[in-house]
Amino acid sequence: MDRAGKIRISLLILIIVVLASVSVFGDRYTKMLFMLIFLYMALGQFWNLLGGYSGLVSLGQQIFIGLGGYTLAVTVLNYNFPIWLGVLTGGIVCLVFALIISKAIFRMSGVYFSIGTWVVAESLAIWFSNWEYVEMGQGLFIKPAKLFSVSDIYYLSMIVGIGSVILVYFLLRSKLGLALMAMRDNPGASEVCGVSVFKNKLYCYLISSFGTGIVAGVLYMNIIFIQPNQAFGIDWTVALVFISIIGGIGTIEGPIIGAVVYVLLQQWLSNFSSASMLVLGIIAILIMLILPRGIMGTIQQKLGFEILSPRRYL
Repeated sequence: MDRAGKIRISLLILIIVVLASVSVFGDRYTKMLFMLIFLYMALGQFWNLLGGYSGLVSLGQQIFIGLGGYTLAVTVLNYNFPIWLGVLTGGIVCLVFALIISKAIFRMSGVYFSIGTWVVAESLAIWFSNWEYVEMGQGLFIKPAKLFSVSDIYYLSMIVGIGSVILVYFLLRSKLGLALMAMRDNPGASEVCGVSVFKNKLYCYLISSFGTGIVAGVLYMNIIFIQPNQAFGIDWTVALVFISIIGGIGTIEGPIIGAVVYVLLQQWLSNFSSASMLVLGIIAILIMLILPRGIMGTIQQKLGFEILSPRRYL
């Protein structure tokens, strides 16, 4: 390992130690703030894996947020699953559902794929709102999650957040990652070179859905209450698109920076709830005009500075 690699690892360890200490020395508000950053960072990584590296711009990522949250609620309330098993089951349910719908939505491309995923999410919202098994639109109160302290959920959120970055980093440095980036840049040429477009996009979609379902379970351990219109709402995808574009779509560091910016803005705009989405939209447009590649994308373009590069050097 070269000197630069040792410095990166040392810096990463230092950051993890500092973040872990927040649970010990930080107050409740600080812990909640970092928890949100970790969770949005993880959700942003999995959306960016689709949109930024494989060209699958999904407007229906809330499918897996809702399914992951509802699976947690149903398994722990109706079947007395341990919380950790409920979270894991949520990820598996999301993976299976993604596999079921993939044959249909992968027949679409571009904007049609985006609209198709959104239609599936809206259909699930309507179905769950009329399904007596999950109390219809009244929602479910995940009582067992109250047994966990803020510190417990903080550490889970930190593990999920950092774990998502590590997973995406090594995934992009694998053969699958190279295939995804080749398909994103030139689908036709990559297929001619022997890259299986459908298979690799399917793998990417399944990984993203499973990861999003896991993050959703931890998220709803913190929220405690789940309701269809909120769980399957388009607001989730709006947030993830904002995080990825502002941070730098197609970069590993982008969703990290984007999550910090989004959560801080969200806290600031909490006093202006009626205009919050409008303000976020204006900020996104301004940043795209000034920094077309996002914050980290522009830094990498201008300075060539990368902390977590997906490139492999032979």
